[in-house]
Amino acid sequence: MQDYTTIQGKAVAEIEEKKSRFIANVSFVDTEETAVEFLSSIRAMHRTANHNVYAYVLREGNRIRYSDDGEPAKTAGLPVLEAIQHAGLTDCIIVVTRYFGGTLLGTGGLVRAYTASAAAGLAASKVVTVRSCVSVQITVDYSLYERASLLFEAAGAKQEEPVFTDKVLLKGILPAGEEGSLVISLQELTRGLQAEVSKPFYLPF
Repeated sequence: MQDYTTIQGKAVAEIEEKKSRFIANVSFVDTEETAVEFLSSIRAMHRTANHNVYAYVLREGNRIRYSDDGEPAKTAGLPVLEAIQHAGLTDCIIVVTRYFGGTLLGTGGLVRAYTASAAAGLAASKVVTVRSCVSVQITVDYSLYERASLLFEAAGAKQEEPVFTDKVLLKGILPAGEEGSLVISLQELTRGLQAEVSKPFYLPF
């Protein structure tokens, strides 16, 4: 599986266009089930709204879905989808809720409004790159703790809180393939003690 870019958690943003309110709710989703659940929760929250337009892109099955939810064809769901794709994101859903303000926007106006609201939602989101990572851990004597910790830091590892017992357990996470120099440095520092390296796993880094 390749590295990919997504958003972390959820975000919300709102714009107004000719008294119509456009509220963009953005969320990380990694299955169609979670996407549908999020959509249902927004519909329930805004059950009196005129439209709940949505689009989502999933890595699972390369699935792409969007809906105009009663707006003229290709004026709502497609612009929201294009905002996600233009940002290079996956495992992401945007639901744009519209409360009609009494003034018709026309097809061009709708496209601009839904594009702008989706962009505002993404701007409020935390974008992360999910990478293949490994965990490196080693147990050292207290006399080597500070120097070992500095080696983790120099390697660019995200360090977890050390565990202090009769010795010190150090653990850090870094991109897979970048752990070699750290492992060698720790081995040299400890005069032969071998650090444990986990199997690769994916997380934001």
